[in-house]
Amino acid sequence: MAGRSLERFIALRYLRGIQGRSKSGAFLRFITGVAIGGVAMGTAALLLALMIVRGFGSEIEEKIVGFGQHVRVEHFLGDPLAGADSIQQRLAQIDGVERLSPSIIEFGLLRARNPDGEVGIEGMLFWGAEADSQPFIAEHISRGAYSYAADSAGHPGLVLGARLAEQLGVDVGQTVTAFSTRSLRQGGELGSRPRVKQFHVAGMYDTGFAEFDGSFAYIDLAAARVFFGYEQDEVSRIELTLADILRSNDVSNQIMVAFGPPVQAVTIYEAFGHLFAWVNLQKSIIPLLISILVLVAAFNIIGTLLLLILDKTQDIGILLGMGASGVSVRRLFLWLGAFIGTAGATLGVLLALIFAFVQLKFGVIPLPPEAYYIDRAPVELSALDFVIVPLIAIALCTLASYLPARTAAKIEPLRSIRFGG
Repeated sequence: MAGRSLERFIALRYLRGIQGRSKSGAFLRFITGVAIGGVAMGTAALLLALMIVRGFGSEIEEKIVGFGQHVRVEHFLGDPLAGADSIQQRLAQIDGVERLSPSIIEFGLLRARNPDGEVGIEGMLFWGAEADSQPFIAEHISRGAYSYAADSAGHPGLVLGARLAEQLGVDVGQTVTAFSTRSLRQGGELGSRPRVKQFHVAGMYDTGFAEFDGSFAYIDLAAARVFFGYEQDEVSRIELTLADILRSNDVSNQIMVAFGPPVQAVTIYEAFGHLFAWVNLQKSIIPLLISILVLVAAFNIIGTLLLLILDKTQDIGILLGMGASGVSVRRLFLWLGAFIGTAGATLGVLLALIFAFVQLKFGVIPLPPEAYYIDRAPVELSALDFVIVPLIAIALCTLASYLPARTAAKIEPLRSIRFGG
């Protein structure tokens, strides 16, 4: 035990105060700093990749679930789902279903006049929903309020995505005109006109999910039913929120068996498969980063310790001449590799934590929402990552030091002392 304490002491002394010969000391310090920095950068890079990938996964899933819930039940041809009340009663009896949200989602046009007097028209999706069924949208209101209440002129409320409102040039409180083209798309009579209704902009939401913020306008379910000509017991879909999203496939299969055509159940993973595939693609870079961490750690440690052995040949010879065994010398350099790994891993953890704090606080790395669906690089910290990654880095550095340690253990004492002199 005392021998191991001496080995750790000498290894730590080498790390803290590498002096070397007068001509080579500065170079050794530089090389050791590079080795520690390489481990630190590898550790920090891996932690940052994990934090950002976790952040992307959580952000995308949160937004998708917020807009679409876990399972949606609809007509497999896209027609209105008839008998919605009885279907809801049966769905509510399925184990694990926490909330049911009937919705009417139809394409329409929205016309508004901006402050300059110009008229803008945008095609978008109207989402008819009950007032308490969209907590995600209510949490992301940027202006006004999430409300379907009518204004003083009797115009019902409408909640727009901030991006869509910007395209139209409208503001909260302004009156807009909606056009329903559903009857025309269903082959209405020649000369028939679209349904027209006026709403007032009660609020704007901004989720940072550009694809959806520029596509949806929320209105009351009852108003949507009248506006789009749905029967009293018809909806576009019924959305299910489950206690555990991981059971969405099981619940979907139960619904398909219980109801059969024309009812179909679509999980969130099926409806937005392209987005989840994109998140999985981000995760695929992690093995590459781990490989880079291995190579950087191995080459830096091997090169540094071989140079240190060359410089400390006389010291090693003296240790061996005083009775130290080859195993003891090998342990000394294994400890030195472990200390370099520990110093680098600790510095890498600190760098990753600093970056995470700065990004969470100030969002210094913005992203184009059109490409990444969010406006800044997300980060999500996991305590397990900050334990496993440094341990991997230290283990790799210790393993990489085995070759130099073995070389040091084979030094001949008499020749090394003569060489050093």
